[in-house]
Amino acid sequence: MLPLIACSTSSYDSVQASLATNAGQDQLARIRSQHGLTPLAADADLGRAALEQARYMAASGRMNHTTGWGKDFSSRVRGNRIKGAAAENIAYGRMEPDELFLRWMNSAGHRRNMLDPRFSRFGLAHAGDPRNSDRRYWALVLGS
Repeated sequence: MLPLIACSTSSYDSVQASLATNAGQDQLARIRSQHGLTPLAADADLGRAALEQARYMAASGRMNHTTGWGKDFSSRVRGNRIKGAAAENIAYGRMEPDELFLRWMNSAGHRRNMLDPRFSRFGLAHAGDPRNSDRRYWALVLGS
């Protein structure tokens, strides 16, 4: 189970965020290889979608797939020019990519997303929690 925090608000300007696609590429390749699947390619559109979600979660203090502006995952995917099947994993906590992917692999739904053979691309991003600098909001967006 990934930890959640209570809701609060802050501005986007105070959020430190970055694409972390390179940091996740090796973990995803290893995980998929262990299950007989091809590696995923880094994708700029999926990276933008992941970064948008990580920033939103950090700014709102909420770990949720739907933003406070009423944008659900489907509308965010369309808004980032993503076509075809897509999925999103989110997380919050004091962790680096190794622990992040281990936690996702120990969660049935997150694991299913990462091992879905339809997916060939991904984007990974994180945003720092402005209220707790050693914690991050993570978003992984997978696409076909």
